[in-house]
Amino acid sequence: MEKVKIIECPRDAMQGIKPFIETSKKAAYINQLLTVGFDTIDFGSFVSPKAIPQMKDTAEVLGQLDLSSSNTKLLAIIANERGAQDASEFAEIDYLGYPFSISETFQQRNTNASIEESLGRLEKINSLATKKNKKLVVYISMGFGNPYGDPWSPEIVTHWSERLNKEFGINILALSDTIGASEPKIITELFSTLIPALPEVEIGAHLHSTPMKVEEKVAAAYQAGCRRFDGAIKGFGGCPMAKDDLTGNMTTEIMLEWMNKNNIENGVNRVELDKAIQMSSSVFPL
Repeated sequence: MEKVKIIECPRDAMQGIKPFIETSKKAAYINQLLTVGFDTIDFGSFVSPKAIPQMKDTAEVLGQLDLSSSNTKLLAIIANERGAQDASEFAEIDYLGYPFSISETFQQRNTNASIEESLGRLEKINSLATKKNKKLVVYISMGFGNPYGDPWSPEIVTHWSERLNKEFGINILALSDTIGASEPKIITELFSTLIPALPEVEIGAHLHSTPMKVEEKVAAAYQAGCRRFDGAIKGFGGCPMAKDDLTGNMTTEIMLEWMNKNNIENGVNRVELDKAIQMSSSVFPL
């Protein structure tokens, strides 16, 4: 059976927490995650510390990571060309993640740019990533709807996904729920439409959910052909630029339980995962 990629997202879990988490504590936690067998770790972001104060020490965290015995790749989120330049200076980083919202309101709120301005940024970021031998992951944020009244439909999602692939050559796209709006029916419709339409593109699921709905959402995405899943241990986190009461990230351990029950290969070492789950209690305020 085809192996799935699990992308663990401590950056997404941490970024909205107001009390600053010590750099050494972040690094120790990510070092444990590096032993678990995740395909990729979304470990930090190169964005304005005024916007996301929790991520101001990403470069320092990176300097404390032990990558010597891990095959796990590192992804850093960036929001503009300067962030891409900063992240690209580090050979240890494999992927740059760029949030591209198909909601005009949220694009302004998240990156202080319009959709058209964001396309201009993306062109420059993509060029820089290519020169620096980094792969670009574009997150289609508000991919399952938005609370702002901006137009949304599966056709709009498809339009932007095809445009990003054809005009910019983006070959890794992650459909991002952002606010927990996804339901199995629309998850199935989007993935079963996009995956055949863009066969050369790796299309992932960055969903948000209450714990009770994780299994039905991951099942809908997997059965529609998705093989790339973002999650966070215990479902911590979410986007601080969305709204205060949004649901959390997809709970990694629940996703993995469903995959294991269904004999889906994911490469995760359960013993090391359990250690990371235990460690998470000392990292995240309960």
